Amino acid sequence: MHHLTFDLTDSSDGILTLEAMASTREAQHAAVLAEVEQVLAWARAEFHGRQGPVEDGNAWDHELLVQQEAGGWVTVTLTFSASAEFAEAFQAAFGADDEDD
Repeated sequence: MHHLTFDLTDSSDGILTLEAMASTREAQHAAVLAEVEQVLAWARAEFHGRQGPVEDGNAWDHELLVQQEAGGWVTVTLTFSASAEFAEAFQAAFGADDEDD
């Protein structure tokens, strides 16, 4: 990954949050979206059929937010709700900083 940076946070309910974010100029936006698609393709392949609300027993779910900013900047945020199993596999595949350490 060249554009997305990852952070991992834990919650008291056992559902982890993985957040990938990039803020780039419009010219790099397509590259950022390609990285987003790479991460989502990995999640779909590795945890096929296990996407949905984690509190209902699924491994992962996600939300993608794209915001146009002033001055030609675009901020992309990809947020995963994740089981511990998904978060561990995600960290092994892409790396993520654990904010609780």
